[in-house]
Amino acid sequence: GNPGSANVFINCGIPLGLLCLFLDMFKGFLPVLLAEENYDVRRLSFAILIAAPVLGHAVAPFDRSKGGKCIATAFGVLLALIPQTKIVFLLAGLYILFSTAIKISPNRVRSMVTFALFGAFAAVMLLLKQRAPLATGCLLVSSIVIVKHSKLFCSDECAEEGSAVNEDDGNKAKI
Repeated sequence: GNPGSANVFINCGIPLGLLCLFLDMFKGFLPVLLAEENYDVRRLSFAILIAAPVLGHAVAPFDRSKGGKCIATAFGVLLALIPQTKIVFLLAGLYILFSTAIKISPNRVRSMVTFALFGAFAAVMLLLKQRAPLATGCLLVSSIVIVKHSKLFCSDECAEEGSAVNEDDGNKAKI
């Protein structure tokens, strides 16, 4: 599998999994934070700066363009936006809702539903002309994540409906 957080947790354990999760989130957080400090966030082109880290993770030019599923990187991007919007809490709440109270499985489908609802909220924000760059950026992030989780674009592991294979011993573990 790819060197993403879920696979690192499964194959390398909790300490390295947490480190990978932090680094994936930081990969989204830092560029958006720097862009907020050095760029006019009211310009529509700021939406591209919001989506760029997620797209870079999705296509991973240094990993034969396979890329990851983008969840942690998307959260990192949204955490960097906290001074402007608390929208990251909507995404976190949807994930918790669909993981506990209204269980959606497999994980791939849960992620698609969560980001579709999150994207719909961003679209409503855009239609109401409230913070168009943020709304457009959130829509782009949602679209990238949904595409990465769709069966058309996900890897063989993703298509196995939420299981990952430990290549050392062939055992499957739920993610």
